[in-house]
Amino acid sequence: MAKITAAEVNKLRKATGAGMMDCKKALVEVDGDFDKAIEVLRKKGQKVAAKRADRDSAEGAAIAKVNADNTKGIVISLNCETDFVAKNDDFVKLANDFAELALTVSTKEELLAADYNGTSVQDKLTEQTGVIGEKIEIGAFKTLEAPFVGSYIHAGNKIAVLTGLSKNVEGAEDAAKDVSMQAAAMNPVALNEEGIDQTVIDKEVEIAKDQLRAEGKPEEMLDNIAKGKIKRYFKDNTLVNQAFIKDSKQSVAQYVKSVDSDLTVVAFERVALGE
Repeated sequence: MAKITAAEVNKLRKATGAGMMDCKKALVEVDGDFDKAIEVLRKKGQKVAAKRADRDSAEGAAIAKVNADNTKGIVISLNCETDFVAKNDDFVKLANDFAELALTVSTKEELLAADYNGTSVQDKLTEQTGVIGEKIEIGAFKTLEAPFVGSYIHAGNKIAVLTGLSKNVEGAEDAAKDVSMQAAAMNPVALNEEGIDQTVIDKEVEIAKDQLRAEGKPEEMLDNIAKGKIKRYFKDNTLVNQAFIKDSKQSVAQYVKSVDSDLTVVAFERVALGE
């Protein structure tokens, strides 16, 4: 039997993130073969992953990243089972590493197949499931491209948002961050009226009419009053029409135009853990 040194155990721990005892056991099992020891730990991860496949992974870290010229952004979530793991520095670093990789691909499938320090992201997830003992997976994966893309990550990595603006102008970075913060706090259902499905609007109209009937309003007045309620629904639930949280006297659209008269919000993406 090969003598397993502390240096070899530490090397395997650094490579995999597994505990010292698990690394030593793996090296002993394969008579000191480093590559085979990694496979042993990965197989252990696969066994743990299979056992925990039906567990809820509602905790984790939501991360937004933007490329160097601010024309593309991604927002992903690395999900786990407990808040304890989600707050771990190594877990957050892994989430940020995967987010950097995500900037180079277009889909979640491409991300899972991408190389991460000599292994695929999917294999790393399986390995870490074994190391940590919790279900770990890439949850959300969203991309956004625009003339200018900015981002915001809420404290604790619970919410991450991307905002796309129509132009790259002076003040665009602050404006995109402010609008992203707005979306994080107010959770709009769409960018504007056009982004809300007609079936949702029809349902809101019917709800409004039912409420008005219950209040005893005459049937001939219902349509006009319901239209007013729908306008209020748009104001409360569409990003550009919401009252700007930093100055409620203006809408988000008006705030953006105060930065540049031609500037508009063209898109946003929001990821929130547990929603």
